[in-house]
Amino acid sequence: MNLLIKNGTVINAGGSSAADVAVDGGKIISVGPDIEPGVQTEVVDASGLLVLPGAVDVHTHFELDFGWAFRSADDFYNGTKAAACGGVTTVIDFVTPEKGESLIEALDKRKALADPKVCIDYSLHMGLSEVNDKILDEMGDVITHGVPDFKIFTTYAFRLTDDEFIRTLTRAKELNSLVMIHAEDHEELEAKRVRFISEGKTDAWYHYLSRPEEVEAKSVKNVIELAKKTGATIYIVHLACAEGLKAVEEAQRQGYPIYAETCPQYLHFTSDVYKRPDARNFVCSPPIKGQESQDALWAAVKQGDRYSVSFSRNETEYLSPCFTVATDHCPFNSSDKDYGKDDFTMIPNGVMGVENLYPYMLSKANEGQISFERAVELCSANPARIFKLSPRKGAIEAGADADIVIYDPGKNFTISQKNMHSTIDYTIWEGTKLKGYPIKTYTRGNLIYNNGEFTGKPGHGRFYPRS
Repeated sequence: MNLLIKNGTVINAGGSSAADVAVDGGKIISVGPDIEPGVQTEVVDASGLLVLPGAVDVHTHFELDFGWAFRSADDFYNGTKAAACGGVTTVIDFVTPEKGESLIEALDKRKALADPKVCIDYSLHMGLSEVNDKILDEMGDVITHGVPDFKIFTTYAFRLTDDEFIRTLTRAKELNSLVMIHAEDHEELEAKRVRFISEGKTDAWYHYLSRPEEVEAKSVKNVIELAKKTGATIYIVHLACAEGLKAVEEAQRQGYPIYAETCPQYLHFTSDVYKRPDARNFVCSPPIKGQESQDALWAAVKQGDRYSVSFSRNETEYLSPCFTVATDHCPFNSSDKDYGKDDFTMIPNGVMGVENLYPYMLSKANEGQISFERAVELCSANPARIFKLSPRKGAIEAGADADIVIYDPGKNFTISQKNMHSTIDYTIWEGTKLKGYPIKTYTRGNLIYNNGEFTGKPGHGRFYPRS
């Protein structure tokens, strides 16, 4: 063995124990008490510390072109660097093909962009902005190239019609793949936007009022009904509203393969942020909602996965938990956000979070709001299982990749732009106080974050094909 982490408390989704963790060749080879080091083993004393699997953020947008004026601020290097410094050891980003472009060509271009830059392991989801016979046929090829899930939208210029939606879900069902869905009702939000602009109501508060709870809930209910008709497995991204959550839970109760994620920004802030002087920095879609929605999301987080859903891929039946926390990390610098300071429709949508995901949820565990096991379940084990990264990711166990976070529950930390590690010139999390913080991050046994200092390098991460 080349690394031994001794005397820590190992936390997995299924439980915790005092144990040592032995690593060799980038893999965990043993977990248990009183493991003896070899002659050349590096020994790390984790007395009084927690030893956790690295977080898996399945929803990031690095180097995302908006097509008119902006690109998200973090590239694959700075974004994965920030991720590592927050204890995230795997991310799944997106491929966004242009109209008429081959899905495989778009996938290859995205990998070529990411491969020399990534500091941690990564995978990709395939976005679909159009549906035709060629695209539907190519979906099978995409899966053979290691990308077994597809993302579609119910809003924006690249939204799908219900007919296209059904064709996509039907094809996904045939392929035993998963469809991720951004769910907001396009017609209703557009009508509200047009009305507010015509009335001269252009500040960021009207971003929220143009996309309120009912706009999201209406779309969530609609896509669930379409999924039920086709039998497809779907995953609602960045769920932010109470009524939408209720619809998801009802479908899960009925046994349908419906998953959902929420994001730290929805758990921490409310729509009141859109009344602040820096409101434009919080503009994201779906927007941050009211207190009732936040309370409902926290209730789901605290209560645990009440329902498990069964789905089949490659003739293997899986029974998986159905709730995750991811970030939708898509930040823009102040100068970009200022572009829409007088017109909310011109503010680039997106907030930061990849460095804050695990520290925030672990702090809530340290404060007693949830268990540490639940934090690991939401941020590591569940996403790894749902998106077919396990058993290599999502757990501290023999055979898994040595993606390990050492966490100091006694370290107090206040988030500031000055102590974050991406290129963004502000953070919506400024001044947030956390109880406990990650002090070391390993990816495949390599130390890439050490007490505030990034020690990794670009190109260390690898593309992780899934099937």
